[in-house]
Amino acid sequence: MNTSRKGFRHLFGVILSLLLFFTFSVTPALAATSQIIYQGSTSNKVVALTFDDGSDGYYIQSILNTLSANNVKATFFLTGQGAENHPQAIKNIVAAGHDIGNHSYNHPDFTTVSTTEMTNQINRTETIIANLTGKSTKPFFRAPFGSYNSTVLQTVGNAGYTYTFQWTIDTLDWTGNSANDIYNRAINNVVPGAIVLMHAGYGANGTNAALPNMINQLRAMGYSFVTLSQLMNTTSTPGTGSGTSYTVQAGDTLYAIALRYGVTVQAIVNANGLTNANLIRVGQVLTIPGTGTPTTPTTPTTGTSYTIKAGDTLYAIALRYGVTVQAIVNANGITNANLIRVGQVLTIPGTSTPTTPTTPTPTTPTTSYTVKAGDTLYAIALRYGVTVQAIVTANNIANANLISVGQVLTIPGTGTPTTPTTPTTGTSYTVKAGDTLYAIALRYGVTITQLVNANGITNPNLIRVGQVLIIP
Repeated sequence: MNTSRKGFRHLFGVILSLLLFFTFSVTPALAATSQIIYQGSTSNKVVALTFDDGSDGYYIQSILNTLSANNVKATFFLTGQGAENHPQAIKNIVAAGHDIGNHSYNHPDFTTVSTTEMTNQINRTETIIANLTGKSTKPFFRAPFGSYNSTVLQTVGNAGYTYTFQWTIDTLDWTGNSANDIYNRAINNVVPGAIVLMHAGYGANGTNAALPNMINQLRAMGYSFVTLSQLMNTTSTPGTGSGTSYTVQAGDTLYAIALRYGVTVQAIVNANGLTNANLIRVGQVLTIPGTGTPTTPTTPTTGTSYTIKAGDTLYAIALRYGVTVQAIVNANGITNANLIRVGQVLTIPGTSTPTTPTTPTPTTPTTSYTVKAGDTLYAIALRYGVTVQAIVTANNIANANLISVGQVLTIPGTGTPTTPTTPTTGTSYTVKAGDTLYAIALRYGVTITQLVNANGITNPNLIRVGQVLIIP
């Protein structure tokens, strides 16, 4: 009996030992430790602007407005407490297309708290942000105060955050330093792949003021702006591949630039993260994907060039050279035929000799009239007893609403201004479309002041169709 008991006890001990061995020796696999990042691994001239948000988020909307105005996408590291305090600002960040990352719940030093507290801080913030915006903060984390150790990185990695971002450039904006100091810290220390640390809270009162100049100068230095997700995948960031950079000149359009480099407008839009293909500015540096070699636009062998002067329209220029407006548009890559500027040089396709516009033979005698302030073609036509169309035709005017002071017009017909019939007694006049007080005064041979006084008019530039005026 004793022998049987001893055998049983021995067998039980062996089984128990095996169970304990497997229980304590088989532990769940841990996620990879979070990778610490100070700078993007790239030789391309790209820079990532990052903003840490605390509990107040005082300057978030101002920063968003500046970034939007300059077509820049950035990365915001968010706290859960901040998201609870200013939820709409957090929604605005995501709606504007910026990257977001996790910055803990209430910004404790992670090297001084337990792994349980770290995990709670991260998960709590992720839940708040995800519920608020529908977007996860993973896989980007920034440690409060930039404070980390191996335990912090392992815990953050276990929570699903692959990257823990530090920074290349600390602007120290949280100290309340000046916009000029913030600007200098960024510009003087920038390198390809730089991560710039800034803040969105009340204490960083110089940040938004520094941003426009900072962005402009970095672009002038050949840098493009990327989010951290773009930075970590440098094959798809601006400035990569076999592309080149191009600085926008006065009069440029994306269409013209795309034609010049033999790429599509959409390719340039994608390479530069542009939100509005119609909005580029002089001095902006664009990354041109592809070969990077501009193609020489095909200029007609018999063509010539023309420098736009004040008052020119494409219609008038086309008439002068005997070509169509569309031909000039096509030859110059113009996207808006109504928008040309003084000094712009146009390629004129076709014959190189301007044709002399056919001016209708005026009825003899004719006269000329110099446009004065306040004149309209309607008033001038009334004064000379001709039609507006007759003046338009005689002067090759492209826009009957656009004449300039000092412009000399040919008046077809007798060339003698008609003397308006002045009623012997007072009468009334109903304002019609296109009327001005000046034209009505001319018609009736009275002054504008007399009309104003007779009708109690407070603004002589403001009369309305159907209004009945007393003519003194």
